[in-house]
Amino acid sequence: MNRNSLEKYAREARRDFLAAVSARARALGLSETSLSLATIDGESVVVNGIPMSKDTANAYNKLVKAMQETSFAHVIDEMAYTWFNRFLAIRFMELHELLKVGYKVLGNDRQSEMPEILGHIGDIEEGVLPSLDLAKIRELRLAGNREEELYRLILIAQCNALAASMPLLFEKVNDASELLLPDNLLASNGLIRKLVTEISEKDFEEVEIIGWLYQYYIAERKDEVIGKVVATEDIPAATQLFTPNWIVQYMVQNTLGQMWLATYPDSGIRAEMPYYIDPAEQTEEVQKQIADITPKELDPEKITFLDPACGSGHILVEAYNVLKMIYTERGYRRKDIPRLILEKNLYGIDIDPRAAQLTQLSLLMLACKDDRSILKQPPKMNILALRSSAHLQKDPKQIEKIAKRIQSASPQTILPQEPVQLSLVGEPVHVQGMLPSENALDP
Repeated sequence: MNRNSLEKYAREARRDFLAAVSARARALGLSETSLSLATIDGESVVVNGIPMSKDTANAYNKLVKAMQETSFAHVIDEMAYTWFNRFLAIRFMELHELLKVGYKVLGNDRQSEMPEILGHIGDIEEGVLPSLDLAKIRELRLAGNREEELYRLILIAQCNALAASMPLLFEKVNDASELLLPDNLLASNGLIRKLVTEISEKDFEEVEIIGWLYQYYIAERKDEVIGKVVATEDIPAATQLFTPNWIVQYMVQNTLGQMWLATYPDSGIRAEMPYYIDPAEQTEEVQKQIADITPKELDPEKITFLDPACGSGHILVEAYNVLKMIYTERGYRRKDIPRLILEKNLYGIDIDPRAAQLTQLSLLMLACKDDRSILKQPPKMNILALRSSAHLQKDPKQIEKIAKRIQSASPQTILPQEPVQLSLVGEPVHVQGMLPSENALDP
């Protein structure tokens, strides 16, 4: 993996995405000094000289309110990062042939600057992109000069199709996020073309690329805030650091792996853990004490592994690898193992919802290598974005409330679509799952 090229790309990508999303907002008449709500009267509305449907105007107003409650810059940053994550996910999936549409949505194997899917619109199987307006597609194709608009509809339809199988990462694209999908997507020096050409396909072979791109994307902001009094929204940029792979392996193999080997010292997973260190020799008395607290047997399905500051999920990815060896050794079916690990073993929390998005992406892509059908019925993952715990009292009952919300979540989402406000002592705590588009803007 060429990390120098990844860093160069991600740092520039952040600036490019911010500029593109900001330009899109300004094209809608929004700016730091212009944040007026649209007056909605009837089904058709004209906002800043732009005709909009009633639904679009409602989405526009949600966007304006979010900017009024935080700031124009804050919302632009959130939405730029959201689209960066989505494009990254689609690129990873198309290179691993995980998109049901069957064609590359961003790239093209024939070295063309146009995405492959544009040349196969008539070949897309019915129902693969359910939200695609076929009548509108025919109209745009007949026009012959509206490829940008045509591609925009296809890209949104692809995101919506992924929402059906990966709802925690690809919430249905509507409202604010669709309004701020950048323009000029097909430009030769545009966001998509740069992603396709500046990162080699070989670098996308391993899921580790997701974590590195995440760190490099926020690196510039980290440079800006480090050493200063850090605002709440800048804590992720100031504190997050992608841990090198060998350190992660050392940590996981000598915790999770060590626990398994303590109960099953003859386990074959020992040979597969290069960074595992055998325990030091102990006195007889200490050996007896260790034996007393060591379980006589372990049920793989009851092992829980928590990363309380999971970032983009690198440590959880290595835990997945060790757990996979454990399940395999115990005779579980290969096809069953990914879902068991994601639903029963792995837990993660992070203050940055965008990092939690990438954690789920990393784990799902890893699981897809072992069971390509897992996206047909998405696993219920235990990854939580907790933006703030400032008012969370050290009261077990309050922690239980959060736990119950996670445990009662549907298979489609770890938490309900709207942020959960827990009535705690002091101000309410916002607990979120994976960023429905409008909720990504909540402070």
